[in-house]
Amino acid sequence: MDDLVVVGAGPYGLSIAAHAAAAGIGVRVLGRPMASWRDHMPEGMYLKSESWASNLSAPGGRHTLAEYCAGQGLAAEHGRPLPIGTFSAYGMWFARRAVPEVEELTVTEVTPQGDGFRIRTAEGPPLLARTVALAVGVMPFARHPGALRELPPGHYSHSTDHRDLSRFAGREVAVIGAGQAALETAALLAEGGARPCLVARRGRIDWNTVPPPLERPALEALRRPHSGLGSGWRTWVWSELPWAVRRLPAARRERIAATALGPAGAWWLRDRFERSVPALLGHRLRRAVAVGDRIRLGLTGAAGGPAVLDVAHVIAATGFHPELGRLGLLDARLRDALDTVGGGGTPELSPAFESSWPGLFFAGLLTAPSFGPSMRFVHGAGFTAGRLVKGVGRRLGARRRPAGSLGNPRSARAGAGHPKTSLR
Repeated sequence: MDDLVVVGAGPYGLSIAAHAAAAGIGVRVLGRPMASWRDHMPEGMYLKSESWASNLSAPGGRHTLAEYCAGQGLAAEHGRPLPIGTFSAYGMWFARRAVPEVEELTVTEVTPQGDGFRIRTAEGPPLLARTVALAVGVMPFARHPGALRELPPGHYSHSTDHRDLSRFAGREVAVIGAGQAALETAALLAEGGARPCLVARRGRIDWNTVPPPLERPALEALRRPHSGLGSGWRTWVWSELPWAVRRLPAARRERIAATALGPAGAWWLRDRFERSVPALLGHRLRRAVAVGDRIRLGLTGAAGGPAVLDVAHVIAATGFHPELGRLGLLDARLRDALDTVGGGGTPELSPAFESSWPGLFFAGLLTAPSFGPSMRFVHGAGFTAGRLVKGVGRRLGARRRPAGSLGNPRSARAGAGHPKTSLR
């Protein structure tokens, strides 16, 4: 039986594995390394966050993005966007140096078994683990507008469905959304010969400002401090104090996770977008109907009047909705037994990212309603990895006590601050 199985090999999964390996914990990592970045983002995209805020986490701050870029003769500079391909390659480089060999297995089920878990995969026999860390990324939680679900397959897609946008050249494409994914996807479509139109409920597009220099007068730095998520005091709190966010009432945490750092475009994208993409702002998608091989979108404008848009394809760049119910690989009975944050569907977590089921840990997007918006970004991996691995160590230590010392599952959970009835 393995001490720890990490499900997912993106920035969070690899960072957790690096800390676990350094701590002497027997860890296995299951998944395709950097899959979201390698397979689900179009060529030509850039990293929105600053390179210095996009490091995967290893003990001692080793294996940084700057170190990788320096070794490749590439620039990783403040205020200069980095290609997604470079970041993906960095993640692969990090995995080779800091993590035990990643096993490209597709996990299909995580189920309690005895004092641990059984992990089934599509490729081989099940594995047994004393603890599990679910770092599944964002792909299970892609959000589609309800109106699009009435369309036949192939008429619409999510922005994460495309590695290559060239197939849309010469075609009219509606892009739904107002965040970075929508804006950059629309710009790339236009630059690749497609005819995109952005449709957004918001009445305006928000654009991030050019980041201030790293080196600047002390008073200016005090007024607008840098952080891993941007500049300004509020952003600094979300970035640097996730532990403080967790201490807030559940309803407030949910609200912060849902609204803080809302949709906005990167400053370096603005000119490219505005010169090539028309936008219908303040328009709500009311209906979508297939007419032959085309799609007719029924919209409601800002003044309440109807509008119609006829296109060849619709791309929903409408983000992600973290919810346990959409995590199909987690045993349904176990999923339903977990404590959740307030009225939402995300797991309530201990300070070490442990759920109310002993030994089951979470990382990434599902943890945002517990620890705040930093968990939606690569930057959050640095806060998560060390704390989660310490929690794994404590849980393993508890499970290695002499027989009978643990008592029942309820008492084990009480030690983690999560009393709950066990599955029977």
